[in-house]
Amino acid sequence: MADKRDYYEVLGVAKTATPDEIKKAYRKLALQYHPDRNPGNKEAEEKFKEAAEAYGVLSDPDKRKRYDQFGHAGVGGAGGFGGGAGMSMDDIFSQFGDIFGSFGGFGNFGGFTGFGNRQGGRTKRAVRGSDLRVKLKLTLEEIASGVEKKIKVHKEVPCKTCGGTGAKNGTAFKTCDTCHGEGRVVHTQQTILGMMQQVGVCPTCHGEGKIITDRCPDCNGQGVVYADEVISIHIPAGVEDGMQLSVAGKGNAAPRGGINGDLLVLIEELPHTEFQRDHQNLHYTLPISYMDAALGTTVEVPTLGGKARIKIEPGTPSGKLLRLRGQGFPSVQRGMPKGDLIVCVNVVVPTNLNKEEKELLEKMKTMPGFQTSNAKKEPGFFERMKEYFK
Repeated sequence: MADKRDYYEVLGVAKTATPDEIKKAYRKLALQYHPDRNPGNKEAEEKFKEAAEAYGVLSDPDKRKRYDQFGHAGVGGAGGFGGGAGMSMDDIFSQFGDIFGSFGGFGNFGGFTGFGNRQGGRTKRAVRGSDLRVKLKLTLEEIASGVEKKIKVHKEVPCKTCGGTGAKNGTAFKTCDTCHGEGRVVHTQQTILGMMQQVGVCPTCHGEGKIITDRCPDCNGQGVVYADEVISIHIPAGVEDGMQLSVAGKGNAAPRGGINGDLLVLIEELPHTEFQRDHQNLHYTLPISYMDAALGTTVEVPTLGGKARIKIEPGTPSGKLLRLRGQGFPSVQRGMPKGDLIVCVNVVVPTNLNKEEKELLEKMKTMPGFQTSNAKKEPGFFERMKEYFK
């Protein structure tokens, strides 16, 4: 898949742009590349969709924060999450149509309006279903490699009896007498600037253009019923505890054929028996004997992908930090290197010594090599951490 352009670049705004500046920039591009102004122009249609995708992320404070932190991967760049990825023209009009309808205070600008679901030359308002929120528990191993998860959710789905229309047999409709099927009404009023027109949602049919004459008995005219659904979710490698991913269109179905809501997935990391995570880095405590610390040795340590061998130099003090590069987590932000595995050496002091062992240690502590006055001063914990992060 080709790399996406930076959303700020798409809209032509700075990363410090205010919400109003972002909205104005999107208006300008949307009006320029609107399909009614560019009939049959595929390039204009793609630019229209690209601008809508950028606006869908940057106009949402939460999505914008995740995008600023993780780039496209944080909002949908990996695995088809979030943003405006996969938006159809109907999705764009239904979610952002008010951008056009409210432009400059006029209800109709340039011969087109902002109502979505343009069918049969008419413009109708599409209702959006509510979002669903679920918590997904993941092991560190799953996070390190990425994983495909299947979850069962109880959600609103289109009613099979009426095909999601809410009408008995899917046909018990009549055209709205107020808007004559347009889904909108035009109000004309006299102002000091002359006659002005303002377009609004039809109050009778609520923008649908039609009225149910006989409700479906199974859904009572709502077009949706509750049912269980198994949803497959791709979790990209490197996600963190508390991060929220969005799966577009997998939330609750909208009443009478509207736009589905999204499934919001909150990531929860499960505790690990050996590792602790610090963003992209892993921490592991390695217990070694006093003799191994004094004489040096080679030991095997676990990693998320298996095992690795490291060398313990003679005279290694307790608290020494050893780094295995690239053995941590990948980043959800593209182009960032993997984290490291940081091994903290813990010299185990022997306890429950027998008589012979105690006598041997008593002899050893009088030898020159075991005198603390001759020992080299080792840096403290904070100095070691500073050295590590240089």
